[in-house]
Amino acid sequence: MTARTSLAAWAGAVLLVLVGCSNDDQAARPSPTKPGEQAPREPGERAAVKWQPRPGTTWQWQLNGRVDTSFDVPVYDIDGFENSAKTVAGLHADGRKVICYINAGAWEDWRPDADAFPEAVRGKGNGWEGERWLDIRQRDTLLPLMAKRMDMCARKGFDAVEPDLMDGYRNRTGFPLTAADQLAYNRGLSKLAHERGLAVGLKNDLDQIPELVGDFEFAVNEECAEFGECAKLTPFINANKAVFHVEYTLPTDKFCRTAKDLGLSSMRKRLGLDPWRDAC
Repeated sequence: MTARTSLAAWAGAVLLVLVGCSNDDQAARPSPTKPGEQAPREPGERAAVKWQPRPGTTWQWQLNGRVDTSFDVPVYDIDGFENSAKTVAGLHADGRKVICYINAGAWEDWRPDADAFPEAVRGKGNGWEGERWLDIRQRDTLLPLMAKRMDMCARKGFDAVEPDLMDGYRNRTGFPLTAADQLAYNRGLSKLAHERGLAVGLKNDLDQIPELVGDFEFAVNEECAEFGECAKLTPFINANKAVFHVEYTLPTDKFCRTAKDLGLSSMRKRLGLDPWRDAC
């Protein structure tokens, strides 16, 4: 064997080794994620939450009637069941973020998934026709149902979710709910939203804000000025997170100055949450 052929044979052997290592390395690597595609996640792993509203962000909240998209605000909060992906896409086309309202604390007899809620989790009426408090202690039953609702929000393209009635433990629900029950349930809701890449708001539940502010991207509050409780929302503002706030009976000159001083995103609405608004 000549020196030339010996050298060629040696080089070929090295090349085979390198190719084999390269193939092994490629097999060990996960397939690359395509542009715009999220990498696969393990069950329960938090996805990247794409939106974090900041204090002072103006908003519109409408849960009844066809959504009036004419208000020049960066955030809309609308009913998740009653509105289509087309409506959400239209708001996005106008440069707006969109929050998906769902009821997480009460059963509603008109929702398409109402029959999926066992009778055992339905408690006393909460004062609204067709609604009954939920037994939030039964998380193994309720959280999978809420997961399906948040899947709906994600499919329709919403940016965030507003779970309603997150302070049942302070009400006469028909169940012996405790503060610990509420904390566990609210954190479970936050986890579900984050797994889907959705921001999530803490609705009312003022007394538990110190424990929960780290689990939520924003707060939604009703009537803190009416009851002299708006200062309880400052942990969200201090964390550079928006507080979306409404009053129903007080005129704006009775709460807007204080709301602005605190950094709240405030307006007056009618209780029916139709399109009308009177913003600070």
